[in-house]
Amino acid sequence: MLDLSARLADLPVVRGRAPWPGHEYVNGWGVFALPFDSGHVLALRVFPENDFSPYSTVWHRDPGGSWSIYVDGARLDTACPRYYGAAADRTRYAHIQVTWTGPASLRVTMDAPSLDWTLTATSTRLLDLLNSVSAALPLSTWRSPAWLRARQRLARALGMGDMRFSGVMPSGHTGTVMPQRMYFVETSRPVLDGVDLGRPTHLPDCPRIGNAALPARGVLAIGQAAWEIRDRAEYERARSYSAADGRFAE
Repeated sequence: MLDLSARLADLPVVRGRAPWPGHEYVNGWGVFALPFDSGHVLALRVFPENDFSPYSTVWHRDPGGSWSIYVDGARLDTACPRYYGAAADRTRYAHIQVTWTGPASLRVTMDAPSLDWTLTATSTRLLDLLNSVSAALPLSTWRSPAWLRARQRLARALGMGDMRFSGVMPSGHTGTVMPQRMYFVETSRPVLDGVDLGRPTHLPDCPRIGNAALPARGVLAIGQAAWEIRDRAEYERARSYSAADGRFAE
């Protein structure tokens, strides 16, 4: 039985350094993207480990293509808006609660806007095999163009669309998203401000936030991401500000 709750429910909060020199990073898990037949898209990020301080975010794209990013964390500029906020129409603070209701089932709630989102992740024999191989590969393979192309071909074969795991973010940071384990999400019910967003669907094309492509089908991923530090002085200032948070361990 797939038991993600045992792996992910109580991850330690860590303020660390990226595995690659000259980079900043996040490590954790989330719903990479989940498109619905209504035209809405939701995503979730839970990053207890990164350069700054722990945070969770909910992303929402409406049928018109407008993105919002909601942050439960100390600062907007050291969470997802740091990299993707330039392509969002709004970035705001919110209280986000993530509760495991079963071994592979989640309930995500948010206060403003009001969100009640349930979902269940599943695996297949092929995903189990690919996840075992991916978890065993060294992190350095994510810096290899040949390995990146191979992973992108696999993503297309799995119905995720024309994914690009490495590229320039809306902020201008050059980065690499490195999912080590992925699971499908086919069952979900989201209610946003009283509106049912519909059923999960597979899109013909990847939803995009700026130039960054998200999966064309529902995927829960465990892994990390790293971006080149654009401005060393700004990075160190942001890190010093977050040092007062007090919620992490060095």
